[in-house]
Amino acid sequence: MPLILAADIGGTTSRFAVFSATPDGALALLDDPLRLSTNDFSSFRDLLLAVRDSVLGQAFARADRVAFAVAGPVRGGLCDPPNIAWDLDLDRDLDGLGLGLGLGLRPAVLVNDFVAQAWGCLTEAGSGAEVIQAGQADPARPLAVVGAGTGLGHCALVPDGSGGHAALPSEAGHAAFAFEGQEEAEFVRFVRANTGVAAPVGDQVVSGSGLALVHWFLTSERLTPEEAAAHLDGDSPTLRWFARFYGRACRHYVLNVLGLGGLYVSGGVAARNPVLVRHRAFLREFTDSEAFGGLLAKVPVRLNANQDTGLYGAAFCAARVS
Repeated sequence: MPLILAADIGGTTSRFAVFSATPDGALALLDDPLRLSTNDFSSFRDLLLAVRDSVLGQAFARADRVAFAVAGPVRGGLCDPPNIAWDLDLDRDLDGLGLGLGLGLRPAVLVNDFVAQAWGCLTEAGSGAEVIQAGQADPARPLAVVGAGTGLGHCALVPDGSGGHAALPSEAGHAAFAFEGQEEAEFVRFVRANTGVAAPVGDQVVSGSGLALVHWFLTSERLTPEEAAAHLDGDSPTLRWFARFYGRACRHYVLNVLGLGGLYVSGGVAARNPVLVRHRAFLREFTDSEAFGGLLAKVPVRLNANQDTGLYGAAFCAARVS
């Protein structure tokens, strides 16, 4: 069984883990994941050196295959993530690190983090996903995956006609967010005045930093995302507003890709604060479409709170490399 080193490199936290893969494609997580603060390192190579010197050091040297999922657009072995202070170049950064045998045969793959999240939802990491809306999936249509973390990730798994899927990565989180009504227009003015951003995008609204901005606007309390999340109890205005924004972001993406195969909400913010998706404002906003409200009410919606989903998805991608 091949030994796989998988990494999920986010704007806030980088996770590393070792998996074994059976011939039938099943993945087994061999130990607890290693978690490191992404911003503690000045380069991707420095991050890898820390992993090599960690409890995963032996696996680092023995890995048959390696997969890195990173929060940004990937082109071959290159990525310049928008929410990380450094770029990634597999040829440059892995050179001389002793990462497994046969590196010249390119056992290392680099994928977008939400491509990994999407594939991970189809592994055992997504098997315990909570049903938010039962719906009825159309297996011939795309499966949409959306998730807020440091930014707002999107991916669609599109049926390939042979019983499998093709992953379509997206940077939809960097598109301008759609606001509605006078109250939300005031929020936009608040964001512009306090961030210098002319047109707020999804990454700045439906994300950890967006949660803090919503709370600041509504309460005048300037808190960290973690502190703002502590105020998501009961039926607070912060909870209602953010759940509404999250539902809207999901509605837009499902309509954009016609994701009638279902929607997974995955990623750190909802995983740590599932009330954001369970709150009635989420589904009310998700189905709020004059033209397609009935269609959206039939889309299965699941909340995947497994924070290691990206690792499973990265391992899945590595296992597919021949």
